[in-house]
Amino acid sequence: MRAGLVDADLGGGLVKKRMAMPGGGKQGGARMIVASNRGDRWFFLFGFLKSGQANLSTNELAALKSWATELLALNDHQLDAARYEGQLHEIDHSPTNPH
Repeated sequence: MRAGLVDADLGGGLVKKRMAMPGGGKQGGARMIVASNRGDRWFFLFGFLKSGQANLSTNELAALKSWATELLALNDHQLDAARYEGQLHEIDHSPTNPH
């Protein structure tokens, strides 16, 4: 996704990525909604199966955009505090992290 491989820019710092599921391909797979500044900040916010929900409602999209705005405005100290307090969980899949 850092290379710009997103399926839709939803505005307000939100992007949508389609994810293939076993036996379903991308069309019948899952959708991931991510808040991002398209640089060093990527926050997974919401995921859903296409078979269970066709798309986001207007209210859901507005709430996710609001959440994205708040998250993307946090500075490094605030992010560290949120992780420490268990409000955010970091997932590191970098090549130097074996987990």
